[in-house]
Amino acid sequence: MRLWSIHPKYLDKIGLIALWREGLLAQKVLKGKTRRYINHPQLSRFKNHPDPLKAIANYLLEVWKESGKRGYKFNKKKIGKTGKIEKINLTDGQLSCEFKILRSKLKKRKPRKYKEVLLIKDIECHPLFEVTKGKIESWEKAKV
Repeated sequence: MRLWSIHPKYLDKIGLIALWREGLLAQKVLKGKTRRYINHPQLSRFKNHPDPLKAIANYLLEVWKESGKRGYKFNKKKIGKTGKIEKINLTDGQLSCEFKILRSKLKKRKPRKYKEVLLIKDIECHPLFEVTKGKIESWEKAKV
């Protein structure tokens, strides 16, 4: 499971579809409707939010919006209740780490998109997050 902290606009089609599926799975975990992935490290930031279900719903809403911009038909009815909530802190080290992971994936499967993201200097995060100074998050398992 990878719940990207980077803005979904950077993902290719495969990445965006995978993010939608994994976000829906995360929502299911947070609702207590599955026993799989309950201890997944990336869920900790949602579990620690004052309103975990609204946080994951807001996360999914942004993924849904990006899918619509690309002409995809993700089912908005699958998203839980959204609304105004506190943003989740995200370190600039984590944001940079995830962008490196994405570039590595794109280099293998979408060389054209890879060349596009190589030109990006100011990385945008998913709107649910607020960037702060810091190192890679303790829950990150990827080797960069």
